[in-house]
Amino acid sequence: MQQEQKKSEPQTESRNLHHEDLALKTAAQYFGEELMPLLGITGKAKYVAPTELIKLEARQMYQDFNYVSADNTWIHLEFESDSITTEDLRRFREYEATTSRTYQVQVITYVICSSQVRKPITKLTEGISIYRIKAVRLKGRNSDRLFALLEAKEKQGVPLEKEDLVPLLLSPLMSGRLTIGERIVKSLHFLQSSPNAVTKTELEKMQAVMYTLALKFLSKKDLGKVKEMIFMTELGQMLVDDGIEIGLKRGLSQGERKIVSLIRKKFSKGLTISAISEELELDGTYVEKVISLISEDASRNDLEIAEILISQN
Repeated sequence: MQQEQKKSEPQTESRNLHHEDLALKTAAQYFGEELMPLLGITGKAKYVAPTELIKLEARQMYQDFNYVSADNTWIHLEFESDSITTEDLRRFREYEATTSRTYQVQVITYVICSSQVRKPITKLTEGISIYRIKAVRLKGRNSDRLFALLEAKEKQGVPLEKEDLVPLLLSPLMSGRLTIGERIVKSLHFLQSSPNAVTKTELEKMQAVMYTLALKFLSKKDLGKVKEMIFMTELGQMLVDDGIEIGLKRGLSQGERKIVSLIRKKFSKGLTISAISEELELDGTYVEKVISLISEDASRNDLEIAEILISQN
């Protein structure tokens, strides 16, 4: 989104927490299906394409969204809340070049700019090379007017429909008196108060888009309010359940690792299997299995052995 050295805390957090992967993938799917036409992006997305590129130097390059269009051209979307810099363009060019060479495809990069970006740079000239991106700005759309329209419908008792709710997903990129965080919270309120306008699955997809944009644009402090709202929804419960499952697995792995470490130390001192099992009060078969895994591959560390043991249970 910005230069690599100034990536936001929420963006880093989203990559470290595996349990948010579901929301990100769901948002990508819905973005391609519903929001690209609203942004004026030509071409229909057939399916979501990979967004993580690994170069030989083992540096991972994370892109926002990639889609394969009907003519097999890749549509690459990036979001910018700050002005587009020359360094951003170099980064986008690197993404395009790596993607094109890896998958043997043509790539077009669209940069979705918030209303704060007044005059986005779209061209980079270096030597005889000219690189261009397509900037998409929602400069003509005002979130205040959108919210006022929906509030007026609610007061009149007119039920909101899908066509009313979809534009809310772009409200963080529009202009308006509210902050981006306040717009996201307000949009989530509308979504949650209109459950009959869309199917349960579609509602979860919409919430996933809002959550993904929150991760992209909000500070850690502002993100807390959005998380509170998300975690009251069914999508939020799925994220919590997934996080608990991962937490349990991590806890089991760490506990098992400590036992493996003790067995390794005793074994390195020349103690027999029976002596180790007696001293540590462990089942002899379990101790034998641990020592077997240690002996099979000396490069395995304690955590790797612990995870093997857990997977075998």
